[in-house]
Amino acid sequence: MDKDLSALMEALGVQFADINHLRQAMVHRSYLNEHKSFPLDQNERLEFLGDAVLELVVTDHLYRTFPNPEGELTAWRSALVNSNMLSKHGEALGFDEHLYLSKGEARSTGKARNAILANAYEAVIGAIYIDQGYEVAADFITRDLLPEVPNVLERREEIDPKSSFQETVQEQLNVTPQYRVIDESGPDHNRHFVMGVYIENILVATGEGSSKQSSQVAAARTALQEDAWKTAYAAAGGKGLPQA
Repeated sequence: MDKDLSALMEALGVQFADINHLRQAMVHRSYLNEHKSFPLDQNERLEFLGDAVLELVVTDHLYRTFPNPEGELTAWRSALVNSNMLSKHGEALGFDEHLYLSKGEARSTGKARNAILANAYEAVIGAIYIDQGYEVAADFITRDLLPEVPNVLERREEIDPKSSFQETVQEQLNVTPQYRVIDESGPDHNRHFVMGVYIENILVATGEGSSKQSSQVAAARTALQEDAWKTAYAAAGGKGLPQA
């Protein structure tokens, strides 16, 4: 069942003293359900550690590089460490062929697959930290992820869609969008929210996520896409939009 991880180490640019640290970072919990005698644990503890190292390295870089206020730095950091960004980099590094997954998870696609790749990316950072220390982990993040900073700065609406949407609506209608919970489900450790964003009690977009905040961001992003909020607002009889 052991996979040859030499190609993955080459892609990471890190030579592990104990290859099992890297191997564990590739173990999804579903795999252990089907392989109970597998000698390594799943990767969630390494993911927990790697998340903290990743946030510190990115925060330190943004703080030292840019004089912008805390809110903007927070938004940029969120864009750099979100699951879409991390899964993209995990895929580019070739994680797919090295992951230990159950048969069912091996067939997963879309958001589920992205989550697996993103979590593995954080777990790999945790593994590098455990095996090689903070400086090597920080060097990996600097080489692999921080070159995305210029791209992030060019996509302001994607970085902070809530602020962008609020500014847009206030400029055009002189009102502030409001967010409300439409649906909430799932156990306490895995909640799922559907949030709606409203303009003068008119629902103009919805968004889903694992927290109210992420669901609000998703709703604002949807509202901004091709000015979808204008179409929904006008269709419901909303008044005051500037004439095209």
